[in-house]
Amino acid sequence: MSLLPPVVERTIESFEKLPGIGPKSAQRLVFYLLHMPKEEIERFAARLIALKSGTTRCSVCQTITDTDPCSICGNGRRDHSLICVVEQPTDILSIEKTGAYSGVYHVLHGVIDPLNNIGPEQIFIDALLARIKNAVPPVREIIFALNSNMEGEATIMYIQKQFTVHSSEQTVKVTRLAHGLPMGGDIEYADEVTLKRALEGRREY
Repeated sequence: MSLLPPVVERTIESFEKLPGIGPKSAQRLVFYLLHMPKEEIERFAARLIALKSGTTRCSVCQTITDTDPCSICGNGRRDHSLICVVEQPTDILSIEKTGAYSGVYHVLHGVIDPLNNIGPEQIFIDALLARIKNAVPPVREIIFALNSNMEGEATIMYIQKQFTVHSSEQTVKVTRLAHGLPMGGDIEYADEVTLKRALEGRREY
């Protein structure tokens, strides 16, 4: 029998579903919220609801935005013939901080990960292939900026294979981030200098 009220137990369970939050961390967060004034909790809850209702996915690059297309895809000064493929929208924020990239992006929202039942159909690979095929101006280079782990490598290989099958008539340079990113390191946590060097030193894949 639990010593906590059911509403507290259910809230703790909800926090446990968030990435990186274990049972003890979830418990601490819930009890922290319980000590907050009611007005602050109501504002927090309203912002969580607005987080979903006030955002959409860019129909071009698939990032999370409040306008469609997003501010990058809708910017005529960006180089739309250069597409940087990333795993998550947070990777865009990290790369933009470097000031070394002037192209556009494509967000996969994940990588191929069979152990977690994530296949090519669960991420936005088909949208990327269709975008390359119909791009105006034509795409001249694709930069893979995925994390240097097994899942990232498998995703790059799969996309490259599909691109070869579906775009045999197109000549598109395929590169990836080079030195500066350690094997197993996450782009989201890389500093600006490291990312800038990786962008500048990208190599053909």
